[in-house]
Amino acid sequence: MKNPTQTTTRILSAAGLALAMGAALTIAATPAAAQSAEKEKCFGVALKGKNDCAAGAGTTCAGTSKVDFQGNAWSLVPKGSCEKTASKTSSTGFGQLKAFKEIKA
Repeated sequence: MKNPTQTTTRILSAAGLALAMGAALTIAATPAAAQSAEKEKCFGVALKGKNDCAAGAGTTCAGTSKVDFQGNAWSLVPKGSCEKTASKTSSTGFGQLKAFKEIKA
């Protein structure tokens, strides 16, 4: 017959391990969430094939921009820096927070 104390100890150890792993995973995920909150989508600043997403019709997503500074392709940049980042195809000369139609570079 099994010792009830050993069984209880094993159950508590397993529960403690599960709680510790859950806490560790939560802590590990937090920096990514915080990082995305400190970034913004900036259109017109990505180089050809280097965009993070949204590269217009006929493309899928990341890495699919067809030209440098494509107006409908965005990259994540530090929050507040988009409209200070150079863009050769933007009418303002800088990245924009929304997709735009490119001007001749």
